Amino acid sequence: MPKTVYFDARYIRVDHHDGISRFSVGLIEALMPMVEVVAIISDHRQLDKLPSGIKHVFLNDPTSWLEVFAAMRLNKYRPQIVYSPMQTIGSMGRKFSLVLTLHDLIYYRHPKPPPSLPLAVRLGWRLYHLTYWPQRLVLNRADSVVTVSQTTKELMLNHRLTKKRIDVVYNAAGDLDSEYEHKPPAMRPRSNQNLVYMGSFMDYKNVETLIKGMSDLPGYRLNLLSSISQDRLEQLQSLVSPTGGEVVFHNGVSEAKYHEVLSSAVALVTASRDEGFGIPLVEAMVRGIPVVVSDIQIFKEIGGQAATYFETDSSTSFSDAVRSLENPVVWSEKSKLALLHSAQFSWTKSATSLVNALFQ
Repeated sequence: MPKTVYFDARYIRVDHHDGISRFSVGLIEALMPMVEVVAIISDHRQLDKLPSGIKHVFLNDPTSWLEVFAAMRLNKYRPQIVYSPMQTIGSMGRKFSLVLTLHDLIYYRHPKPPPSLPLAVRLGWRLYHLTYWPQRLVLNRADSVVTVSQTTKELMLNHRLTKKRIDVVYNAAGDLDSEYEHKPPAMRPRSNQNLVYMGSFMDYKNVETLIKGMSDLPGYRLNLLSSISQDRLEQLQSLVSPTGGEVVFHNGVSEAKYHEVLSSAVALVTASRDEGFGIPLVEAMVRGIPVVVSDIQIFKEIGGQAATYFETDSSTSFSDAVRSLENPVVWSEKSKLALLHSAQFSWTKSATSLVNALFQ
C-alpha cells in the first residue's frame, strides 16, 4: 500500500507566490512521484497552482477561528500523516501523526507582520513573537518539526524551542529548466555591468549600504527590482551619488522579467543584516551568476565558497567585493562554483529529505 501524505496546501497564494507558497508547490510537485499526496486546500483556486488531478480535501482558511478545530475535521479522512509548511495548524483532538514547519526565527528579531494579514491576526502575530514560550507550545504539539536550514535548526536548539526531532528540508528555487529559457554564462558580461537586488526594503535588508557603495562603482547599474513605497523611495533616492554608478528603482517586476535581468547580471547582491533563508541567492547561483552578499551565517550556509562576502555595514567593503569579480578568470571561477553549490538546493532533494523525515 503506497505511503500517503496529507499536505497542508492552504498557504498557496492564488495571485503570486510568496516564500511559503512557493515552498508548498515545489515540494508537492516533487513529492508526487514518491508518495501519494492529498492536498488540503481552503480555496479551489489553489488547485490551479498544483499538478492536474491531484487528490484534495477542503478545509477552512488557516486564519479562520475554525482553525482550532482543523484536526478534528481532518480526522474524518483518517490520514496517517499530516504535514504543514507552517506551525499553526489546529491540532486539538488529532488522530494522526503531525509534522510542522518553522522556517526561521527572523520575526522574533523583526516582529512587524505581513501587511496583507487581517488586523486581528497582525495583533496576535506581534504578541506571539514577544517571547519564545508560545512557539514552544506550538511546536511541541507535533511529532516532529521541519526547518529549512541548518542555521535555523541551530537557533531552535539554542533557544530550546522544541523537544521533538528537528529535520532540515532545504528551500529551493523554481524549476528554471522548464520555466525559463536560459543557459549558464560562457563568460563575464562585457557591456552592461548590472547588479541585481531582489528583496524588500525593510530596515534590516540594509539596502542603504548597496546604494552608498555605488558611489565607488561608476559604470555599474544597481537594479532594485521590488515594489517600494513612495516614502521609502524618496528616502533611498537621497543617498544616490550623482557621480557614482546608476541606481534604478524598478518598483516591481514580473517573475519572468526578474530572471531576464538576472541572467544578464554581473552579480546578485544583498547587504541584509538578517535573513530567513536567501532564495534569490539560489536563483542566481543555479544560473551561474555570482553572488556578492553580507557576511552573515545563513548566507555562509546558502552561498558557501561560491559567494563573495563583504562586511555587512561597510559600503566600501561592498564595492571592493564587486570589483574583485572584475577579473574574468575570477568571475568564471565563481560562476562555476555557484552552479556546483546550487545543486544541493533542488525540490527533488528536498522532497526526499521530507519523505525521510515523515516516515523514519
